[in-house]
Amino acid sequence: MAKLLRADAGRVLDRWVELVAGNVRGRITERELRAELAELFDLLVRALDDADGAERGELRAALAEISRGRARQGFSPTETAVGVFALKQAVLEAIEADGAGYAGFVPFSAFVDDLGLVTFETYAAEREQVIVDQAEQLLELSTPVVKLWDGILGVPLVGTLDSARTQVVMESLLQMLVDTGSEFAVIDITGVPAVDTEVAQHLLKTVMAARLMGTDCVISGIRPQIAQTIVGLGIEFGDIVTKATLADALAYTLRRRGVRIEDGD
Repeated sequence: MAKLLRADAGRVLDRWVELVAGNVRGRITERELRAELAELFDLLVRALDDADGAERGELRAALAEISRGRARQGFSPTETAVGVFALKQAVLEAIEADGAGYAGFVPFSAFVDDLGLVTFETYAAEREQVIVDQAEQLLELSTPVVKLWDGILGVPLVGTLDSARTQVVMESLLQMLVDTGSEFAVIDITGVPAVDTEVAQHLLKTVMAARLMGTDCVISGIRPQIAQTIVGLGIEFGDIVTKATLADALAYTLRRRGVRIEDGD
C-alpha cells in the first residue's frame, strides 16, 4: 500500500484536500489545509513502511497536534474526524482507477480507523480543557474585586455562590488586600438570588479569611426576603456588620475611615 500511495501521491493528496475542504467550508484556507495534509500524507506513507513503530508515533503526534488546534478553533467533531476518514475515500478512488491494491486496502482502512480514534480522543480531551478554562475565566469575571474608596474594597456578587466560586472570591479578595492594604471590604449580595445555610457559610469563610488579613468586612444587600430567610434558618452572622444597600455599607465604612459625609441639597 505504501508503494501504491507513493506512485499516486499527487492524485490521492489532491482528492483528499478536495474532500476535506468541502467539509470545513472555508474555515481554513486551502493552502493551509494542503500543507497540513501533505505533512500527514508523508508521515502516513513512512509509517506504513515502518517496522519498529517510530514513524507511527510521529504520525500520531502530528495528528494529535492538528486535532488540538481544531478543538481550539471551534471546529466540530465531524469536521475534525472527516479530515482523517476522507483519506480512505481518496485512496479507494485511486485503487478503483488503477484496478489494483484491493488486497492491501482492508488493513489500510483499519489503520486509518485507528488514526480516527486518536483524532477524536485528542479532540475531546482538548475541548474539555477549553471548557474548564472558560469556566475558570467566567468565575473570575463574575467575582470582581473593586476599589470603592481609599482603603475600602467592594466585592459585588451576582448569581449563586458555591464552593468553587467562594474560593475564587477569597483568592481575589486576599490578593487585592495584599496589593492595596485596605482596611475594609464591602461584600454586596444584592445580586445573589437566595441565601441559605450553605451560602451563609461561604460568606462567613470569606469574611474570616479577610479578617485574618486585618480587614473588617461589611455585608450589604440584605433585602427583606433574605433577612426573613436568614432569621427563619437561624443563621448567625455574629459581629459581622450587615447593611440593606451598598450605599449604606459604603457610608458606614467611610465614617469608620473618618470621612465626613454630608447630605446634598
